Amino acid sequence: MQTNSESTKEHVNQSVDLTQPSDASGDIRADRSFDAITDHFEKKVYGGLKGDIRLAVLRRDIFEYSAQMSESLGRPLRILDVGAGLAQIAIELAAQGHKLVINDISANMLEKAKASAAQIDEDLNITWYVCPYQELPEKLGTENSEKFDLIMCHALLEWLAEPAAVMDFFDQQLTDKGALSLCFYNPASFDYRNLIMGNFNLLDNTEYKADNKKSLTPNHPVAKEEVESWLTAHHYQIIRTSGLRVFHDYAPLKRGGHNDPDAVIRMELRYSQLEPYKWLGRYLHILATR
Repeated sequence: MQTNSESTKEHVNQSVDLTQPSDASGDIRADRSFDAITDHFEKKVYGGLKGDIRLAVLRRDIFEYSAQMSESLGRPLRILDVGAGLAQIAIELAAQGHKLVINDISANMLEKAKASAAQIDEDLNITWYVCPYQELPEKLGTENSEKFDLIMCHALLEWLAEPAAVMDFFDQQLTDKGALSLCFYNPASFDYRNLIMGNFNLLDNTEYKADNKKSLTPNHPVAKEEVESWLTAHHYQIIRTSGLRVFHDYAPLKRGGHNDPDAVIRMELRYSQLEPYKWLGRYLHILATR
């Protein structure tokens, strides 16, 4: 999750630039900051079963593929986690012996991530960059010209002012046969959940926006079809798709297996790659190669 560092807070809080993208209502958009609510983010996203499901699906998808790629190349991978937030998956990949570059524009997020990494091993091969992803090429270019075998971008697209622009960054930083891991909020899940909950007034309100002072529901999510069109335009081939939380969030009445967290994760993993269930996930994960 990309959040905001002290330097970027100054940039974002400057007077409004009318050249920046705006939505249909004319509101100026900017890359979303969570720096001020890091503790709330950690508790809300990873403080319960929702976070456990999210990590379980990502671990399965990414660890399986990274192990295969590493074996094929005969060496540890060079991996970038852009907008990493708490960087759980990245830290675990570093613990597996891979070389990680971890980035976020939130100093608070990366401080928590560094503390987590230190608890595992203080000598993990991790380089940390607190900056907007747009500044990474300059920082990386001055220290190392190597490109990345795997780039992870999780829960970032929906918070960027210009999400499609990040594809050019991926093109520049990924090796010719590298892989891209994109995890993003699924706007179809918002509609479906509110249909189930009977929130028809909300769905009829075309001007509805979440209160983004603390809400983690994005007001500008990108649909699966849009992301797929970007990948096609940039000559990527999708090799795996998964849904994260394909049923957990839709069960207001917990009964039977819903009361067993291990059983919930097991079933979420089972149905996360099956159609049509995976397309109901609150988040979608796409693995694609050049």
